[in-house]
Amino acid sequence: EVDPDTFVLTLPMSQRNETLTRWVCLGGLSAATGMVIVATIALSTMVCNDLVMPVLLRIRHLGLAQKQDLTRLLLAIRRGAIVLILLLSYLYFRLIGESYALVTIGLTSFAAAAQFAPAIIGGIYWKGATRLGATTGLTAGFLVWGYTLVLPSFARSGWLPMDFLELGPFGIDLLRPYQLFGLTGLDYISHSVFWSMLANVGLLVGVSLFTRQSAIEQVQAVVFTEVYRSSGGDASFWSGTTTEDELRALAARFLGEPQAHAAFDRYLKINPGVSATAKPTTPARLISFTERLLAGAIGAASARVMVSSVVRGEALSIEGVMRILDETSQVMQYSRQLEQKSNELAAATNKLQLANERLKELDRLKDEFVSTVSHELRTPLTSIRAFSEILQTDLDLPRKQRKQFLNIIVKEAERLTRLINNVLDLSKIESGRMEWHMEVVDLRELVSDAIDSVSQLFRDRGVRLKRKLPDKPALVDADPDRLQQVIINLLSNACKFSPEVTGRVEIGLKLEDSRLRLHVTDNGRGIPSDQLERVFEKFHQVDGESPGPGKGTGLGLSICRGIVEHHGGWIKAEHRDEGGASFVCDLPKA
Repeated sequence: EVDPDTFVLTLPMSQRNETLTRWVCLGGLSAATGMVIVATIALSTMVCNDLVMPVLLRIRHLGLAQKQDLTRLLLAIRRGAIVLILLLSYLYFRLIGESYALVTIGLTSFAAAAQFAPAIIGGIYWKGATRLGATTGLTAGFLVWGYTLVLPSFARSGWLPMDFLELGPFGIDLLRPYQLFGLTGLDYISHSVFWSMLANVGLLVGVSLFTRQSAIEQVQAVVFTEVYRSSGGDASFWSGTTTEDELRALAARFLGEPQAHAAFDRYLKINPGVSATAKPTTPARLISFTERLLAGAIGAASARVMVSSVVRGEALSIEGVMRILDETSQVMQYSRQLEQKSNELAAATNKLQLANERLKELDRLKDEFVSTVSHELRTPLTSIRAFSEILQTDLDLPRKQRKQFLNIIVKEAERLTRLINNVLDLSKIESGRMEWHMEVVDLRELVSDAIDSVSQLFRDRGVRLKRKLPDKPALVDADPDRLQQVIINLLSNACKFSPEVTGRVEIGLKLEDSRLRLHVTDNGRGIPSDQLERVFEKFHQVDGESPGPGKGTGLGLSICRGIVEHHGGWIKAEHRDEGGASFVCDLPKA
């Protein structure tokens, strides 16, 4: 029935031992006073170093960075913080009173402090831990801790309804804070620690495994996990220069001259090789020692700012830190990853080189195309202009010759029109502006019409044309004019590349389950194996073409591929062992 806080004092009182009671009272008061002193000094130091001083040093018009003595300011800030902390503590006690929340605040605080353990231990021993994993784990752990410990203490203190504790929020039994998810058999502290640590550790490991470390995280991971493997001892990441006197003066501004000089003398006595009184520059180890010395007085962030103000230069970059760590640490775990990255980089470099070569080739083909088109345009225009001028100036030409010249002008104009149409068609297909008039047509009829259109070309060259068409309809959903354009182009090319008189061309059509297969073969000189795919490229022409009159622009087959692919099919060129070339066009049935 005795209050646990006064149990030790009540024990000698129950035996009426006044002397022992006085000593117990004095000891309890001493212990309580010591706890208050230690706690307030620690908190005031943290408030000064990590909250107040970083803000004050960044307010330029205060000029604190230029003042010679800041020790009194530091003492005033810390003393003010002590008074404020004590007042807030007393206010908290008056508000909370003898509630259950105050009685359990000790164990609740220990459970909260335990949430930092996974991140600390993981950061020391596991190189793969990430900042995001640690932050997520801490957040989840504290949320679970608040739900299973803090909120129930509020309920038991009368600040929340007891139904929250006994029935769970919204009456959900599985969410009862002291029996979360049906877990029973544990006291409320162990229960809270179990669930909060499960969430904390689970998310720390899970998120770390599925996220990547930044460069600075990799550096920090190596520094912490391989601290005993470092050969540098007092590792430092400063690359700037300063003098020992400047560092002593900087420390004296915040610690006072006696304390600063005493600290420097002790450090230089233990590390005699670091002394640099006679040298124009100071070793990086002494700069790091000054930074640590100031960190105890004004905080790590402010110490870095102040040391940077006297060091000519700056802290090493991430690249510099990585270089130091590579020299002082054996990072064997990363060797496989580095090798993999190197292979990926090599592959990417190879792809870039291939792409660059391809761009050069396309640029060359573009130049050739411009030259070819210019020539093809100029040739018919020259003929048209020349014969037109003859007809204009010589009005006494015989009727037969006049008709001959007019026929040449008409043919050259048609040739010019075809060239322009090819360029326009290709441009429309690639930009998606081509107008398509789709309908269900019989592919056999399109083949027959195309044969009629090029029959004169075959007769002129003495090339025989053989057709193999099925008896059944070969229906396809297509633009008949565009598809006929493909067939005419294939037949014209086959005739042009076949030898005169002895040339033979065959066009055939096969019906498969859901596809139609059209092929055009010839007995010409064929296509080299390395150019079977390239013949469909824009501007590309097979070396040495063409044997017939009127070298083309290299756009016909590219246009054919665009038309066929728009119809959901494909077209390819094949090499024939018996000589000649074969073009195969595959289309879906309607």
